[in-house]
Amino acid sequence: MTTDARCRPTLVPFPGTLLVGMALSLGWSTAGEAQTTREWRYVPDPDSEGCTIALREVSLRAPDPGEIQVRMRASSFNGRDRYRLAGACDDVQVPLSDGAGEVTAVGAGVTRFEVGDRVVTAFFAEAWIDEDQPPWANPYRRGGPGPGVLAEGFVGDADGFVAVPDYMTYEEASTLTTAGLTAYNALFKFGDLEPNEYVLLEGTGGVSSFGLLFAAAAGAKPIITSSSDEKLARAVELGAVGTVNYRRNPEWQENVLELTGGIGVKHVLEIGGRETLPRALQVLDFGAQVSLIGGLTGFGGEVPFFVLFNKNASVSSFQVGSRVEFEAMNRFLAGHEIHPVVDRVFEFEDAVEAFDFFMNGDFMGKVVVRH
Repeated sequence: MTTDARCRPTLVPFPGTLLVGMALSLGWSTAGEAQTTREWRYVPDPDSEGCTIALREVSLRAPDPGEIQVRMRASSFNGRDRYRLAGACDDVQVPLSDGAGEVTAVGAGVTRFEVGDRVVTAFFAEAWIDEDQPPWANPYRRGGPGPGVLAEGFVGDADGFVAVPDYMTYEEASTLTTAGLTAYNALFKFGDLEPNEYVLLEGTGGVSSFGLLFAAAAGAKPIITSSSDEKLARAVELGAVGTVNYRRNPEWQENVLELTGGIGVKHVLEIGGRETLPRALQVLDFGAQVSLIGGLTGFGGEVPFFVLFNKNASVSSFQVGSRVEFEAMNRFLAGHEIHPVVDRVFEFEDAVEAFDFFMNGDFMGKVVVRH
């Protein structure tokens, strides 16, 4: 993607759609039964082999039976969006999987929501409601290959949304879908987190920030790493019991072990990948749980079996979670009135700048676009 902050998007009519004048303050316009909306799409970047994004005006259909129409109010970025920019661009895909908005119309037979309800997208849309992940669910992943939410209007199956916690803003709710549920399931579903257990969180991005909030709320002892003392100070305010600046301490695993009094950590949210995993495995407590989530330093490498065997440790790799688990997480959030960490909010028209800021990586928590 181009990093020229002066680059301004172009409004491009999408072939084959009915276009009418837009009421920009509303987000879409109506002319009889016709509606249009604006949405961003991945397009080939003329300055690289990857993608950039362009703003389009497209038709917005009414919801079919079982569907709802949503006026999107906010969306947020995740690590997977970095990889989308480096992939193929076919001028069809709308970016981002996480978004929140207000129901503006409901199709026949919809009982879960009414017009005016506040909703947030589920990552696998309607494909994964409960139990284990269905083997056919991957094509439904929002933001690629399924439809993304960086749009002012969105239509989808009502089963692919959950209610926004009452106390949250749209901007906060838009951060929950992927990073929030990934951290929640890592700690509670796979880790059976208990009070006073040490939790290692790598970096201060979306998943790690949620992990910090969840661990602190549960009475656990989160330890977090970062290259920024400012972010580490903020992490302490949010509940971290220990911090390590990995830039000043290349052998940061030694500092982590010292912070636990030599006991080690019971949980690892492994975000870094190839370069951080070997160090994280050196600080495991007996019976520890390692959740393989990201690959900021690259994927690959080896997981030494003898280390896991000697520590009676387990490793899990999973994709976000089901809608039922999302709803359980929201009850936990509401019970503790947890507010997600939002670093910066961009306006919808500034989505190019938002992508550039996100790709730079110098933020804590989540980067949000207000629609």
